[in-house]
Amino acid sequence: MRGVDSSVVAGAGPVGCPGERATVRLRDSEPEEPPRYAPEWLRLREIADADARALDLLDPLRIRLANLPGGTGALAVHDLGCGTGSMGRWLAPRLDGPQHWVLHDRDPYLLHFAAAASPHAAADGSGVTVETRRGDVARLTPDALAGASLVTASALLDVLTCEEVATLADACAGAGCPALLTLSVVGRVELTPADPLDAEITEAFNAHQRRGGLLGPDAVTVAAEAFAARGATVRVHQSPWRLGSAEATLTEQWLRGWVGAAVEEWPELGDRAERYLRDRLAACAAGELRVVVHHSDLLALPRPTGGAS
Repeated sequence: MRGVDSSVVAGAGPVGCPGERATVRLRDSEPEEPPRYAPEWLRLREIADADARALDLLDPLRIRLANLPGGTGALAVHDLGCGTGSMGRWLAPRLDGPQHWVLHDRDPYLLHFAAAASPHAAADGSGVTVETRRGDVARLTPDALAGASLVTASALLDVLTCEEVATLADACAGAGCPALLTLSVVGRVELTPADPLDAEITEAFNAHQRRGGLLGPDAVTVAAEAFAARGATVRVHQSPWRLGSAEATLTEQWLRGWVGAAVEEWPELGDRAERYLRDRLAACAAGELRVVVHHSDLLALPRPTGGAS
């Protein structure tokens, strides 16, 4: 992946115009931290993500958005850690009314993809517009979500710390806006056929996810408690990837990353993990492997204000 200097893609969104006040910033200790995700990986997983997201959370979200006080203008949707914009492509056509999406990411290369491939119409044909803001959503400034109707994110919570989740919950509570936070890993994987090393690889991967104080598989529980403590009604719904022969390319790349992270965390897995990965990839190529990667989606609905119900 390329670095995050402003020369990567010209015109990838606002990156510090004169007088502009930043709404997100990089972690202070890691100003040159490389991008987390390659666009190729994000494109590869987009269909599986779309199939997995919990549709049952959309009706209560639609009801709340329809009852926002003063809700005659466009919905202002802030997509945190937007990547290539898959959340907007999934959600915008499922919501009625005009929408303005604010796409946040620290990588201008990804912001370019997200803006270029953004949806143009809502479910009822209303217009959808976008703008981009560069920065790391791990640290929201207090005014980051001023005027927001909705905050969204996908595969974000598990790469935040407890303090960063609290900051996010505070920002959403301050804005009085719902939050739909999808596809957070929960630390459970099912592979068929089973292998004796499955549990050990899973445990090592989960430990890797918690490196540096990140929440990893604990993220949904911590986030639910944080939003509830600020008065929100929280709903959590399962959103698993279900990968079979039709998703062999995604499964192969996921396997390599999953096992690789496990070995990085527990090098003593060594030769056993190498054999495990070889066998799993062979089963995947033969169409014999089935994988369920468990995630959860979280919807936080703040206390209604201004007569909303």
